[in-house]
Amino acid sequence: MATIHMTLQGKGGVGKSLAAVILAQYKIAGGAKPLCIDTDPVNATFHGYQALDVQRLPIMEDDEINTRKFDLLIQLFGDLAQPAIVDNGASSFVPLSHYLISNEIPALLAGMGHQLVVHTVITGGQCLLDTVSGFSHLLGQFPRETSFVVWLNPFWGPVEDNGKGFEQMKAYQAHRDRVAAIVHMPVLKEETYGRDLSDMLQQRQTFDEALALSSLTIMTRQRLTIIRRNFFQQLDNVPVL
Repeated sequence: MATIHMTLQGKGGVGKSLAAVILAQYKIAGGAKPLCIDTDPVNATFHGYQALDVQRLPIMEDDEINTRKFDLLIQLFGDLAQPAIVDNGASSFVPLSHYLISNEIPALLAGMGHQLVVHTVITGGQCLLDTVSGFSHLLGQFPRETSFVVWLNPFWGPVEDNGKGFEQMKAYQAHRDRVAAIVHMPVLKEETYGRDLSDMLQQRQTFDEALALSSLTIMTRQRLTIIRRNFFQQLDNVPVL
């Protein structure tokens, strides 16, 4: 049995690839060798992490997404014994979501002995309502055998609406029994933690790669270590991992 992790959210630039990158590193740190796949036809950020050995799934044909190409993705899951992490872009969100539902992929994977876990990101700021709407849409479309993990990203502002945090919102309350866990992305001060993490991500480096650099200062190393620990400790408490 393998656990298939997919990042799905219709809004672009909200942190889906960051969630995939953190999750892959967490699984590797635990001794797994995850199958990492990037289906984003436009911004293949996940694929840029060479240390994670991410495969890029070619889904474009004559400048259009050919949903039949997703058959290749499911074929890869056939005899999979290790976890898989699939990062999906905003441009392919609708085609992939429709493919998964219309082809009854969650039930197919369950029949193969696999578990499907959808990771979706909720952001603060102007994208809050769009990402909450995307969350509700996903929960309404996917069958109950699909588990969900919500990542809250406060980069653009607090994840709250009229003083209510995500867990007090109607969208969450209506589906709380379907959410296996909530991961809180940390609020990072731009001049210290934020800059260190941003520099690392721009270079498409993992924590291990960055921390191995002799050019890193003592305090940059310290802050990256703290960020990694924050993420990993939260993921330790996610039951579907």
